Amino acid sequence: MRSKLIRNAYETVLTMTAVLLCWGAALWLEGAAGLHTDVLVLAVALTLTLSSTQRAAPTSRRLVALVLLPVSVAGAQFLGRLIMHHYAVGAAVFAAGISLCVWIRRYGPTATKIGTLMTLPFVALLVVPGPALPRAAEGGLASWSWSALIGALACACVWLVQGLGDRYGPWRPEPERPAPRGVSRLHPRPSTRMAVQMAAGVALAFLCGRLLFDGHWPWAVLTAYVVASGNRGRTDVVRKGVERLLGASAGTLLATGVAAIGITGRVSVAVTFAVLAVALWLRPLDYAYWAAGITTALSLLLGYFGQDAVSLLPTRLAAIAVGAVLSIAAAWWLLPVPVRRRSPRGTRSTWWARA
Repeated sequence: MRSKLIRNAYETVLTMTAVLLCWGAALWLEGAAGLHTDVLVLAVALTLTLSSTQRAAPTSRRLVALVLLPVSVAGAQFLGRLIMHHYAVGAAVFAAGISLCVWIRRYGPTATKIGTLMTLPFVALLVVPGPALPRAAEGGLASWSWSALIGALACACVWLVQGLGDRYGPWRPEPERPAPRGVSRLHPRPSTRMAVQMAAGVALAFLCGRLLFDGHWPWAVLTAYVVASGNRGRTDVVRKGVERLLGASAGTLLATGVAAIGITGRVSVAVTFAVLAVALWLRPLDYAYWAAGITTALSLLLGYFGQDAVSLLPTRLAAIAVGAVLSIAAAWWLLPVPVRRRSPRGTRSTWWARA
């Protein structure tokens, strides 16, 4: 356990170094070009998620990310505008797009990696509070070209820091495990089932989020996505839903306490980065730590934008609960993915292979 915590700490240092480097570059860009603060949040969100997906990636896949991610981020910027002005249409496009990223896993490991990469801007769109910002701030949101540049900066910062870490650091990244061979006998395939579940859960979260929570709908949608992603069966979805709810509850209470003692401005930004670092460090031990940390960071972020964390506590918890329940319901009753079973020779079957 001790060695694992030390290794986790090293990986956290690499990730947070890349995050701070990209954040610093975006901060300079914000001042030089007169952009809105959302470019800083976008830089942090993309770098944070990209660091884990690219840790053991070969050079060829990093180059693909350098081309594909800026384009995807620019497209997500258009989607954010669409959601703002035409909510129903934007929600439908979002649900279809994020489910497509899951469906293409049927075409093998390379398509799976591409789908994961294309998912990052969708997640960043939910993390960056653009659609939920006050009307006065909407006009200052970054354009698609600036968003694409931030995507390229995130790739460059992750590539630079991880490359230096691999060259001079004490550890090398653990090699990626090869995907198990074989073709699933399920009809529809697991990838199709998971895509349908993702689309249904996210679409319902958009609907219920807008009806029940108005401008705070991203909390429900983000939870629905997190719970449904990487679906390994009914039990897995329920476990992640419970962990997300418990972790988010703890994180929201912590952020409420921070807001109550009057931490604002630059100090709240420093606290946000510290919380993210601790959450990254503990994430491999249990997903609940990450859920608590990321929820605390988001709460502090929204407080930075002027939202009252104390008064929004019941709304936040209710939205998270609704998103979790919707994804769990879709996973249980809409083309459920069966659990892994042992083959006659005693080895585990691989229904997710060539899903």
